[in-house]
Amino acid sequence: MRHIAVMGYGTIGSGVVEVLERNKEIIAKRVGDEVDVKYVLDLREFPGDPAEDKIVHDFSVIEKDQSVSMVIETMGGLNPAYPFVKASLMAGKHVATSNKALVAAYGTELLEIAKEHNVNFFFEASVGGGIPVIRPLYTSLAGEVVEEITGILNGTTNYILTKMDKAGETFETALREAQELGYAERNPEADVDGHDTCRKIAILTAMATGHEVNYEHIYTEGITKITDVDFRYADAMGTSVKLFGSSRIQDGTVHAFVAPVMIGKDHPLYSVNDVYNGILVKGNMLGTSMFYGCGAGKLPTASAVVADIIEALKNQDHHVEMGWDRENLTISLMNSISFRYFVRIKGIADKRVKEVEAVFGKVEVVELDHMDEFAVLTETMTEENYEIKAKKLSGIRQRIRAEF
Repeated sequence: MRHIAVMGYGTIGSGVVEVLERNKEIIAKRVGDEVDVKYVLDLREFPGDPAEDKIVHDFSVIEKDQSVSMVIETMGGLNPAYPFVKASLMAGKHVATSNKALVAAYGTELLEIAKEHNVNFFFEASVGGGIPVIRPLYTSLAGEVVEEITGILNGTTNYILTKMDKAGETFETALREAQELGYAERNPEADVDGHDTCRKIAILTAMATGHEVNYEHIYTEGITKITDVDFRYADAMGTSVKLFGSSRIQDGTVHAFVAPVMIGKDHPLYSVNDVYNGILVKGNMLGTSMFYGCGAGKLPTASAVVADIIEALKNQDHHVEMGWDRENLTISLMNSISFRYFVRIKGIADKRVKEVEAVFGKVEVVELDHMDEFAVLTETMTEENYEIKAKKLSGIRQRIRAEF
């Protein structure tokens, strides 16, 4: 029997315990032994819960128990998750986590410690919830030079944008509905300001390049400035707006960003709606592949954690090489990336289009009825070039990067 401990008995932690129980026979077959949850670490008591007799409040109980071969971290945040995970690895225990903040901030160090102690630090569930994408990057796609990873990596923001797109709701109304359904936190800043997506694309970029990525170096723009009016234009144009976390790698140059992007119906991520996630990976030999599924949720995320448990316990005495090294990857400045731009401008198109084209060059004009404004779609230019040109034009109300 293999004994493990779960740290944090919230949504994901309780889901891990549930998956291990409900699928215990197939898990035992794949591990080659029965997997037993010996401890559940939490500050709370859980009277009447199936895990009631496993609850402990002192981490040292887990750390010092040599029969515990693996620790599952589902507490979230950095403290006490980081010191507890570090201590677990140093005690010779495998660790699996769903905590993207932990992996983005301390992944390099924790991977090194795992290697030093011949154990494994796995984090499949930290990106994409239940979607397998971390493991494919170092197994199925191991022979590829990854040229791009672009994903819809946050279910909360995708739900909000879908409601604005399909139901014509305002940002505020869609956010409130997401909160009522439990998709968004009471304080939704990490989601709507793009920070959650930023950490995830940092992890994916590190996996793709094999080098450490400082998520604070990634340009990050959320969805709070996207309006229902933007989606009225998008509908007229046959497009939509999605929050992308993207990393483009070419000739040693890496561009990474988080931002809303307007895309057409032929884009692989166009049909990824509601709380679902989609991740596009381009390899130099394979071309484009897509990973799609539930990007969050109790059991989908727990399923990814359990996959890590199986992988670790199958390699009980073996360190699996994966992750990245300590060399810090240079992320190029946002102003050197090229896009087309959707721009909303105050005024009447017939009276201003020549002025606009004198600034931006040839543009496509889009008009809606009964509006005191119009929109244009520019040709492709660098972000720096756009900013220089935009300063020469008055009345700009909105700018959204576009790729179609």
